[in-house]
Amino acid sequence: MIKQKNTKQAAFDFNFTLCNRLSPNNRWFQLARQIPWKALGSIYEESLSMNKGAPTIPSRVVIGALIIKHMKNLSDEETIEDIRENPYYQYFLGYSSFQDRQVFAPSLFVEIRKRLGFEKLQRINETFLGFTDDKSETEEHSDNDSDDGHKGMLIMDATVAPQDITYPTDVGLLNKGREKLEKIIDELWIPVPGKIKLRTYRRVAHKKYLDFSRRRKPQKKTIRKAIRCQLGYINRNLKHIESLLDGYQDKDFPLSYIMLRQLWIIKELYRQQNIMYKTKVHSIPDRIVSISQPYVRPIVRGKAKAMTEFGAKLSASVIDGKVILDRLSWDAYNEGEDIEPAVQRYKERFGYYPESVNADKIYWKNENRRYLKFQKIELYGGNPLGRPSKSKTPQEKKHHKEESVKRNRIEGMFGLGKRRFGLGLVMAKTCRTSESWIAMVIFVMNVAAVYRDHIFSYFLLVIGHRVEIIRSIILHNALKSVEKIRTGWIVKMPYQLQHETNLRKLAF
Repeated sequence: MIKQKNTKQAAFDFNFTLCNRLSPNNRWFQLARQIPWKALGSIYEESLSMNKGAPTIPSRVVIGALIIKHMKNLSDEETIEDIRENPYYQYFLGYSSFQDRQVFAPSLFVEIRKRLGFEKLQRINETFLGFTDDKSETEEHSDNDSDDGHKGMLIMDATVAPQDITYPTDVGLLNKGREKLEKIIDELWIPVPGKIKLRTYRRVAHKKYLDFSRRRKPQKKTIRKAIRCQLGYINRNLKHIESLLDGYQDKDFPLSYIMLRQLWIIKELYRQQNIMYKTKVHSIPDRIVSISQPYVRPIVRGKAKAMTEFGAKLSASVIDGKVILDRLSWDAYNEGEDIEPAVQRYKERFGYYPESVNADKIYWKNENRRYLKFQKIELYGGNPLGRPSKSKTPQEKKHHKEESVKRNRIEGMFGLGKRRFGLGLVMAKTCRTSESWIAMVIFVMNVAAVYRDHIFSYFLLVIGHRVEIIRSIILHNALKSVEKIRTGWIVKMPYQLQHETNLRKLAF
């Protein structure tokens, strides 16, 4: 027999206090106790006024919301809605009771990224890593503070954080620039009776672009013809804009900052594309690949998935499972130049040099080899110059191979950041907010690593406690068996004599 249950609920029947009803085993409950909120909040509050302006949102709410956003890889709107619906999130943000409202508007995330910036988030990451260092390790670091001390491994590598832009093509960029110039002409044009509006041929240009974009694999001649057409339309529109602006000499400037900025960018785009078209090349310094984000540059990586990536290039190092962002640049650079500054930062942080550096072959330059040899630091991840040494024993070769394989850890960290925490597609729209996005992902990766280490240590503690209990039970049963054998309760067979000896050894 099926008995139906009354499913009607009233909103006022569901009432609880966060402190009394939340489970202490929840991950957000435990993670809230692993973060130094006061120290991190003091860095965030440096750019805020103590006396002027409206009351600000608490720093723990701001930093905690950013952590939740990247830990769950959510959008700004979804993050705020999830916080409103989840009591564990609200406890993580420092609330003492359930709040059925938005903690702040989702659009405020943009202002928070602008306010924090790359430098402050780097300081937040360093402060958090310094707080999580164990006291015993800190004392050990201070005791070994000497120029000759070497300890630990420094793993280095570089990657690209792709930006959320349309895949750039020369014809597509020129067409988008042409459309924006047409909007600027519409803004500048003042209808005058008897005067004809300047011709832009926008319908013809749009039709030609559609005919080209529908081709699956256009030939080189077809591509050059389409580029030449778009360059001609843009050149005509730029001349029209100059003539229209001449009519505003005695009037207020008619264009907004956004349109004026777009005009500057499109002029530079036209100059670059015109030079590449005439010289028949496909590269130029500071090449623009996005009109809305002109700071993004093409980074040639030579990967199997994509030969060229569009985003910020960053160099990072992994120390004891924690990621430290060493360098971030929008222009392509040789990451082999970062090994010496990274080693010096390691020395400043711990008080001694690393015992070894594990890096890709691009770091194995002669200058880096000489520097590491002078500092008495081993280098793994590649092969020495010259012929293979015959004096190396099989054990030394095996050790070198095992140490070189450890470089895969940083590859896994990059993959984790791109899949789980939003490093694989930076959704910010300005240079400053994009840098804040990347630095925040690195910080959240370290937060997740600290929580993972905490859970693993707790697991080892529980397992160790249970092992001790089992061991005590075994010893207790062994002692009882020995006592029974001594008192004659059990008839000793020949094979039991040896067993008795083994039990005594186990007991005592």
